[in-house]
Amino acid sequence: MELRQLAYFVAVVDEANFTRAAARMHVAQPGVSAQIRQLERELGHELLDRGGRSVQVTEVGAAVLPFARAALAAVEGARLAVDELAGLVRGHVALGMITSHAFDIPGLLAGFHDDHPAVEITLSEANSDVLVRDVLAGRLDAAIIGYAGDAPEGLGVHVLVDEPIVAAVAHSDPLARTASLSIDALRDRLLICLPLGTGVRSSLEKACAQAGFRPHVAFEAGTPPMLAELARRGLGMAILPESLVGSRPELHGISLAGLRGTLALVWRGAAPGSPAGRALVDRARQVLRGT
Repeated sequence: MELRQLAYFVAVVDEANFTRAAARMHVAQPGVSAQIRQLERELGHELLDRGGRSVQVTEVGAAVLPFARAALAAVEGARLAVDELAGLVRGHVALGMITSHAFDIPGLLAGFHDDHPAVEITLSEANSDVLVRDVLAGRLDAAIIGYAGDAPEGLGVHVLVDEPIVAAVAHSDPLARTASLSIDALRDRLLICLPLGTGVRSSLEKACAQAGFRPHVAFEAGTPPMLAELARRGLGMAILPESLVGSRPELHGISLAGLRGTLALVWRGAAPGSPAGRALVDRARQVLRGT
């Protein structure tokens, strides 16, 4: 039994077609067929049902498949381990981020590229709920997210910022002299907030649900500066991180009891699976605020 036989077998199962599998493996189709036939002879059973319009795995093939995948993954892991020990981290890393943060992501990625020029880097932007799903699914090695309360399960977490979420109003607003409000006081207010799936919005929705009502979000925008501008124009009360409101003298911040938000760097499980992913997380934890 050879590794290439297992690789051809897995490719045919994935593609359900010998020709596509051969193209994927960059070999001639007869070679793929011959190697899989040899594997079947060694095992004494057919692994593939070739009788239909597409190739299907047999019962024995289905039993063999996870072991074939594991063997190929083990070999790739061994190669990566050798490369890592030799200082040759390579491959691909994917980082995700929310739109509203003040961290130097370009500087982080530029420094990582200088250290590991052979690693391909991709960057994507989305709401926190989407980023969490992508990290858990392995589509991202790490992400900067916002969340309310406890961190999402299944993630490693490095907290970057944990701060109060406040209400912001224009100085012409009747509440411009108010220092603090209960969550219940938001019940009849027109609110300005980030979209569903963001950390700030999650904080707001969770607190209002505990108080027995749903917030009336009249205006949604994807970035906190836009929310601040809408509030400055007197269009409602913006729900924003305290640090941003403090930097806007045209706004008056009002404390909201118990409302907090957290920004964090997250990754799947105890550590990302690839050496390149682990190197990215290690560098991000060193560079980003909160180290």
